Amino acid sequence: MDTDTPDIVVLDHPAHGIPATEYARVLRNRLPNYNVSLAKTKAKERTFVADAPVVTGHHLEEETLSRASDLHLFACTAAGVNHLPLETFADRGIAVTNASGVHGPNIAEHVLGWILMFTRRLDEGLRRQRRREWRRFQSFTELAGSTVTIVGLGTIGEAIVRRLDGFDVHTIGVRHTPSKGGLTDEVIGYDRNAIRAALTRTDVLVLACPLTDTTRGLIGQNELHALPVDAVMINISRGAVVDTDALVTALQQNRIHGAALDVTEPEPLPEDHPLWGFENVFLTPHTSGHTPAYWNRVADILAENIERAENTGEYRELKNQIV
Repeated sequence: MDTDTPDIVVLDHPAHGIPATEYARVLRNRLPNYNVSLAKTKAKERTFVADAPVVTGHHLEEETLSRASDLHLFACTAAGVNHLPLETFADRGIAVTNASGVHGPNIAEHVLGWILMFTRRLDEGLRRQRRREWRRFQSFTELAGSTVTIVGLGTIGEAIVRRLDGFDVHTIGVRHTPSKGGLTDEVIGYDRNAIRAALTRTDVLVLACPLTDTTRGLIGQNELHALPVDAVMINISRGAVVDTDALVTALQQNRIHGAALDVTEPEPLPEDHPLWGFENVFLTPHTSGHTPAYWNRVADILAENIERAENTGEYRELKNQIV
């Protein structure tokens, strides 16, 4: 039940089409001794945030933040926080956490689904089913014995590697600090020459990295040409990590076997874009992040941090703390 003096304010920001009412419900179950209020209107948001110690949502407007007199923690419900006024939070001594890690299982399953689609040619099976055509076809290859390169070894990248473990594949990981190691059989850095050398022996390239100055345009013509002609590329990171024009050209020239894209550049993909016309390109409209368990996982992070703060008396050393 909403109250005028909430301990935790849930901003009315849906995630992946799931309303924030579900988030508030989960938090009330997790934290029965706390007053959890859902700010359903801008007026309630301003009123609730003014005195609340904890606020959670996708973003918090500067004007509303300026009214917050007793705010100790803003729990962002997204993994990325570049849209937040982090300097203002830091200047005011307000802790900020994010939702990093909640997408690992579902996005990894999305990637595995695509890999198996290519490997077993399940898309051809669907086409023949639609035509009611009982005629056998051959699979493309076997996943076992292949090499999968994963660019980005964060929570999502590692979740992908774990799920590949039972498929008897060789894995190469790309991360900023190779000395940290990882779950992959090999780990390399973002050196362009090292990446291209790895791509020459890559059967499946998976992009699971954030969009940064380093990764913007990381996969261009030279990288696509370095891949074997039977290789496939899967992108669940950001569209701008790939040079779209170079990808279209590589597909038109049969330089790679195919691509699966949950993200594109531009996004949304225009109706007349050539990527729509390839049978060997699988497209989903940035939906790999959806999972019915989303709010449960986000609530787990906040509940754990509330407990830590309760035990220590301060909002420091929290899980996923950014500020």
